[in-house]
Amino acid sequence: MKTTTWTNVPQCPNKMESLIVRPVLLSSQTVETLDTGKPFLQSLFIDLDGSIKTLRYYAGWSDKIHGKSLRVGDFMSITKHEPVGVCGAIIPWNFPLLMFMWKIAPALSCGNTVVVKPAEQTPLTALHMGSLIKEAGFPAGVVNIVPGFGPTAGAAIANHMDIDKVAFTGSTETGQLIQTAAAKSNLKRVTLELGGKNPCIVFADCDLQLAVEDTQTGAFYNQGQCCTAASRVFVEESIHDQFVRLSIENAKKIVVGDPLDPLTSHGPQIDQQQFDKIMDLIESGKKEGARLEYGGTPVSNKSLFIQPTIFSGVKDHMRIAKEEIFGPVQCIFSFQSQEEAIRRANSSRYGLVSAIFTSSMDRALSVSAALETGTVWINCYNSLHAQTPFGGYKMSGIGRELGEYALAEYTEVKAVTLKLKEAV
Repeated sequence: MKTTTWTNVPQCPNKMESLIVRPVLLSSQTVETLDTGKPFLQSLFIDLDGSIKTLRYYAGWSDKIHGKSLRVGDFMSITKHEPVGVCGAIIPWNFPLLMFMWKIAPALSCGNTVVVKPAEQTPLTALHMGSLIKEAGFPAGVVNIVPGFGPTAGAAIANHMDIDKVAFTGSTETGQLIQTAAAKSNLKRVTLELGGKNPCIVFADCDLQLAVEDTQTGAFYNQGQCCTAASRVFVEESIHDQFVRLSIENAKKIVVGDPLDPLTSHGPQIDQQQFDKIMDLIESGKKEGARLEYGGTPVSNKSLFIQPTIFSGVKDHMRIAKEEIFGPVQCIFSFQSQEEAIRRANSSRYGLVSAIFTSSMDRALSVSAALETGTVWINCYNSLHAQTPFGGYKMSGIGRELGEYALAEYTEVKAVTLKLKEAV
């Protein structure tokens, strides 16, 4: 495949910034697609672009992390923000490049060292980044990459007495194991970004075509393998049938095929285990009475491709309404009142993200205040930025990544107080 070269990128002596301008741009997107099966253009314009923006953002913070001075009577206190120390980063298989950057960028900007364990399904991206980090001139031992399985390499990081903090992105069940291990070892700090069963509330006064496109992109992006997947779409009853019809029409435009083909917008699932789990949940939806409106079958008998799938008539008690599918399955519900929509949206153990589609800003702001999620998107979806904190309520996690808020996860605050001499 023809490589891409970038020009007019400013040089910077900062090691993090220098990583951006080196050959990471030549092949990282191809490695990411080979590693995960996601469409090439998504690897290029979402994952690589997001990684560059994250590096640049935190490179800018590296000389701006400071404390405060406090006069307290006859005393003067200053606060200092010091590195936590050695940070373990356990990253998932769905966004191996982007999650690598989300972990190392804030950790390094605060002066820490990092031990990264990539997911066993997708080690190539992290290893490729390791070679580029070395070429960019990072000192030996600052970034360490340890491929391995969760029960061995991951558990070693969570239990190690010389690791001061662990940041994990993955399932809620694994997050609970990591928090337990951290507590039983040295009470290391823990940041957890876990699962989601994310509600979207579509009101009758919305821009209907926008709501159809954004919720469906949210449901099917990266083959549905996203913790932010738009997996519960609540549509006001008066527009429900029209919403379903337009969603079916939109799904028919999705191109399933070779991830390295620029025309492809939908690739394979990550592995056979995930494929089987998704198909089992699709079958459960059929058996429990949801209406299969589109898809629901493998593309062929010998592949890991699953057709984008739409269910309507979904009820809150069904497995597809409660369990994180992590696959290309859109579940559409109907509701009658705003109060009902909020109550049902919040009736989940998860609280990662949510979305509201309406033309009324008063309604959008009041509903956003009532939703129990770490992120609320209004008339948009998957709008993630390096400057904006990301994390969940309830069993969707602990702590925040991205933005200035992430810096607090990678620093210790020290207070130094001195007694002032009496004025003569």
